[in-house]
Amino acid sequence: MHFFKKIVSLLATKSDMNKYLILGIGNIGEEYNNTRHNIGFNVLDELSKILNVNFESVKLAQRAESKFKGKKIILIKPNNYVNNSGKSLSYWKNKEKVSNDNILIICDDMNLYFGNIKVKSNGTAGGHNGLKDIEDYLGTSNYPRVRVGISNNIKTSKSDYVLGKWTDSEQINIQKIVIVSTDVIFSFIQTGIERTMNFYNKKNFIDENL
Repeated sequence: MHFFKKIVSLLATKSDMNKYLILGIGNIGEEYNNTRHNIGFNVLDELSKILNVNFESVKLAQRAESKFKGKKIILIKPNNYVNNSGKSLSYWKNKEKVSNDNILIICDDMNLYFGNIKVKSNGTAGGHNGLKDIEDYLGTSNYPRVRVGISNNIKTSKSDYVLGKWTDSEQINIQKIVIVSTDVIFSFIQTGIERTMNFYNKKNFIDENL
């Protein structure tokens, strides 16, 4: 009987490899709309439009789901602030039984120039408190992430910069970066992390020559 219960428990916690959890990092509240720190929310909003699905308020998040190439895609925007992103991710990862390999986090990155996107299969938080919180909840830094560059002639503190609104010149190009970021997500789901990294890294997507 003990052996049977153990098998049932293992089956109940087994990850579903046909599910993908895409989480965008950002701050809740209208005052944070159109700020650099909310690029993760912007990308998921665009992705929901492409997939023609709407977000609903659920436990710890705004959630939407769709299908792509036979895969179930779960979109999550935590209903908290950037520094507290891990609780929502952990809850929905466990509820949906999604493996770490099938998680993709979308966030801003002050270490990348505006227009650059870096796809990684693992790594440190790189000073991003949202990623740090996620790492604490998961107990590992081995999970895929898309880091969207926001660095562009910084003349203020880090906190003021990430919470600042896009400049007029940035605003001209931000939609293109958001669209490319959704392409990255679809590539990750369809072709995997390695091919996606090879194709999208080391490019600047607001350079017309690329």
